[in-house]
Formats: sequence, C-alpha cells, structure tokens
Amino acid sequence: MSKDNLYKGFEVELFTGSFDSHIGISSDIEKEFSDFVKEPDNRNVEYITTPEKNYKFLYEKLIIPRKKLRKWLNTKNLTIIPSSTLCFKHDKKFQRSDIDNVYHQFIQDNYGISIATSSVHINIGIEDLDKLFTAIRLIRSEAALFLSLSASSPFLNNKITDHHSQRWIQFPKTPSRVPFFVNHNSYINWIEENISNKKMQNIRHFWSSIRPNGPQRPLILDRLELRICDFVHDINLLLGITAMIELRILNLFENINTLDPLNASIFSMDELQEICDQNEINAAKDSLNSVLIHWKDGKKVVCREWIQNLLSDLSSTAENFGMKTLLHPIYKVLEEGNQSMKWINQYEKGLSIEQIMKISIEDMIRSEEENV
Repeated sequence: MSKDNLYKGFEVELFTGSFDSHIGISSDIEKEFSDFVKEPDNRNVEYITTPEKNYKFLYEKLIIPRKKLRKWLNTKNLTIIPSSTLCFKHDKKFQRSDIDNVYHQFIQDNYGISIATSSVHINIGIEDLDKLFTAIRLIRSEAALFLSLSASSPFLNNKITDHHSQRWIQFPKTPSRVPFFVNHNSYINWIEENISNKKMQNIRHFWSSIRPNGPQRPLILDRLELRICDFVHDINLLLGITAMIELRILNLFENINTLDPLNASIFSMDELQEICDQNEINAAKDSLNSVLIHWKDGKKVVCREWIQNLLSDLSSTAENFGMKTLLHPIYKVLEEGNQSMKWINQYEKGLSIEQIMKISIEDMIRSEEENV
C-alpha cells in the first residue's frame, strides 16, 4: 500500500432467514448491534464500515460484523442468505421494519417489494471536487463492468429469471434519468430541482448506479459511492472489485485528458447517459457475456473482454501501488464465471434453489471460519 491510496468504505446489505425462507428480523438486529441498521423491508439489514486505506484492515472491517451477526443468528436457527434478491418463495407483501417512519411509508406505497434487494455500496474517498466529478463520470461509464463481476441474483420467488442481476433489473432507479454532472454546481442545481418538483423526496432518495456522497449532501462531498454491485459474499472478490475501481481512479488522475468522458468520448453527455443506462441493463441480463457499447468510441465489446483489456491497462498502476495480488479474484471470475453464472449452472444440472443456497451459505461459513 502507498500513502497515496484512497480511503475506502462499504455499506453492506444482507438478507436474513433460514435455508429455505426469508425471515425479517432487522428491527431486532438493530436493537442488538450498534453497528447494524434496519432497511425499509424487515428482511434486510445493513452495516457500514469506517474508511480505511489498507486492504488488510478493510477485510477485517467487512468480516467481523458478519461473523458477529451470524453467531447471534445461529442462536435463532437463522442464517445470512447470499442472494441479492428474495430467492426463496416469499410473501409479496412489504414487511415494514419501522411502522412510524414516514419515508418508509412513501417507499412502501410507491415501490413496494421491488426495493427488497441486497447489495454492497463501495465508497471511494476523493475530497477534490473537480477530481470527484471526473471520477464519477468515468466510473459511471464503466459501472456495467463492476455489476457483471458482482452479479448474484438470478433467482426470484423460487424461480429462475432471465437475468444475472435480477436485482438491478427490478430496482427502481430514481430519478429515472440522471445526467452526467459536469461539476459540483450542476449537481447541486439538479438535486435542488428534483427535490423541488418531488421527483425526489429528500437527498437520500437518489437511487442510481453511482452518486456523490459526503457529510452534508449536496453541498459538502468527499467520496464517490458506487451502488450498482450485487451483494458479494466472497470478501476477497469484493476487495478485488474495489481495488480495480481504486486503480481506475488513480489511473484517471494521471491521465485526465484522455480518460475523462467529458473530453475523451465521441458522444455528448446526453448520448452517453443513454448508452450507459443501456449498458447497465445489458449487464444485468447477461453480465460477463453481455455486449456493451464502449463510452470512448462507440464500438461494441463483450463485457468479459472489456474487463480483460481494462486489467491490462491498469497493470502498471497496480504494480506501482503494490496491488496486483488484490486483482487475482477478478481473473478467477473471468475464468470461472461470477456467482450468478455458477448458480445458473447448478440449477441447469438439476439442483433446486434451496440446495444451491445451502451450498453457498456453507461456503460463506467456511470462509468466515478460515478468518479466525
């Protein structure tokens, strides 16, 4: 690691339940653990890590709360379910975690169970505002790649879907159209306009693949928040994806003129918005096998090949920052397939969704026990 590494932090959403059903107890978990918070639907719970530069510390910050929660869940014969959607047969009724929360009432009334998904939000610290919005433009242009690496939601309500990330297909992106922000002021104006015209209820009601984040949005910002990734139960893979994003941003800062889509793309920002939104949908459907449009020149490229090319571009930066080994799980996914692809393969071989989840839950437990 280098002193020039960026700070990283995570917001990790989890589903709780048994080996064949989703059971919502997030309110109880929030009361039991100070570092967990409930989500609007009671079947979801979230924990947030504090920022760190060092990936070894990040690993501990990610795994310790999960092990602590699992130990408590075991006493209730419950577990953590690794799917990013409600994969088991379930009640389609929204299960409120906080009956008195007005914002939760709005979410229930307007979106219902479509928001009952789990994911991991990756936050990268960037305090320079010009650099922050440049990084947001580039990472948004390549967000489909990170979704493809993380895809873990091919099932819904005990059925296989046609999508590798059913979560990103069903999740209600809000507002439906988000521009490429050219600077901080354009972001502030857009946020104020959308809250004023009620397309957003509040500053939190901005659900897109990526957004600026900070202690006092929209005015005080200090990080990029990538929200597109499905839940990744393999922490080494999650750190690999994070390292790839960090390296891309560090690479960008050394090559702003050739990597900022504002200057380096053949497309206007409006055209790029349409392309990136479509790339995200294509990646949600077919992940690594999806055909995407490159933001720079408009050429069609298979997602897996784009990631391979990007890793090649980042190799010298990874070498300079001592981060090459962190990327090994990415190469493994390119070779063996992501979580959704593995699950689909197991399903096509005759395993039930319950059997597939049982195997994955046991894999999660094994990986946690190896970290003593």
